[in-house]
Amino acid sequence: MTQEYIKKAETLIEALPYMKSFQGQTVVIKYGGAAQLEPELKAAFAQDITLLQYLGIHPVVVHGGGPQIGKVLEKMNIPTRFVDGLRVTDQSTMDVVEMVLAGKINKEIVNLINAAGGAAVGLSGKDGRLLLAKKLQYYRPREDEPPEIIDIGLVGEVTGVNAALLRTLQEHHFIPVVAPVGAGEAGETYNINADLVAGAVAKAMHAAKLILLTDVAGVLDQDSHLVSTLNREGVLAMIEAGTIKGGMIPKVNCCLDAVAGGVGKAHILDGRLLHAVLLEIFTDPGIGTEIVG
Repeated sequence: MTQEYIKKAETLIEALPYMKSFQGQTVVIKYGGAAQLEPELKAAFAQDITLLQYLGIHPVVVHGGGPQIGKVLEKMNIPTRFVDGLRVTDQSTMDVVEMVLAGKINKEIVNLINAAGGAAVGLSGKDGRLLLAKKLQYYRPREDEPPEIIDIGLVGEVTGVNAALLRTLQEHHFIPVVAPVGAGEAGETYNINADLVAGAVAKAMHAAKLILLTDVAGVLDQDSHLVSTLNREGVLAMIEAGTIKGGMIPKVNCCLDAVAGGVGKAHILDGRLLHAVLLEIFTDPGIGTEIVG
């Protein structure tokens, strides 16, 4: 038993420099995948975020909700269509997206954090004009022809972030939990990819870290081994070689954009691991893949 206590003490001592380093800093976490669905992982995530707040670190949570949206659309007999992984969003779909993201999921996360002892406040990107957006122009490349323009409906991209609103919440010791729904200039509502929202928020807040929780270990090399650290040149080389492909490409591009925009480091972590956020921030080796400038 004594050895177990000593090990716990050693873990705290290892974490001490990181606690000092990140105190007063903002960490933006994109929360999604299995970590958002499995009860044990959900509870552990809420504990992680609460502990960060207690240590004087300022977490901002941006969440997704694709699987939950899909289930509700199915129950309501609203057909779903995807183009290259992007949900085509007409007005009926947008109504469901907003209801599920800003209503059900957002408030569930807020409740979990508050139950863990934190102080969370849920926001849609429409609250206080937190996320300004415009329609995403999607282009599909074609060989020997101009790119094909595809209308994917009310899918948006971030054009502005009201960082002052988030800072005000932080100054009053609240944890912002953001649903990735934005508003256009004319008041139209847009569904925005949560990774892109997290990256935009991280840049606007000059965050020390951007963390994307996924359902994979991180970026893997051609032998399926985890790559612990990558810079821009390394990322581009792995994309060119086809080692980074599919859904990982937009994630690494999001990280590169965040780091280029002033974020200290970006991380792609396996959210299926209990306390993944704490393991990344407070241990020497960390977990997942960190992307630096």
